[in-house]
Amino acid sequence: MQRIAIVPGTFDPPTLGHLDVVERAAKLFDKIIVAVGKNSAKNPLLTLDDRLEALRTCTSQLPHVSVDSFDGLLVAYAAKQGAQSIVRGLRATQDFEYEFQIALANRRMSPEIDTVFLMTTWEHSYLSSSIVREVALLGGDYHEMVPPTVAKIMAAAIQRGNP
Repeated sequence: MQRIAIVPGTFDPPTLGHLDVVERAAKLFDKIIVAVGKNSAKNPLLTLDDRLEALRTCTSQLPHVSVDSFDGLLVAYAAKQGAQSIVRGLRATQDFEYEFQIALANRRMSPEIDTVFLMTTWEHSYLSSSIVREVALLGGDYHEMVPPTVAKIMAAAIQRGNP
């Protein structure tokens, strides 16, 4: 049986911390699907297509990693993909409390799907998409917080006036 895991997120933008979690998850599972959630409640810097392109470019060297988008319940998407696990990255205690609640709710809805937590490396523990967005939109240097291809996509989004 193939071990399939979903690495979900908004990825606006994908950071080096996100990529670290995806790369390490790829060593643990036979297939990884990086799933970009369509969240209409947020005002993203990057379009959905930008985020999909950025993630596909950043993960192209990982043979059993694919990138997709989903709408609706994560556990429903995971079940549809045949996934047994959801992988979530953790940075700090606050992440754990939030992610723990979500994992319990997901388990209640779909007990056959486990949530696996991976701690991000300490070098990336301060990174979040919201911090990177804020730095970028205020004119700061965000290039060491994201992969180079993501930096280019972000620069184009800022240039065209997103958000």
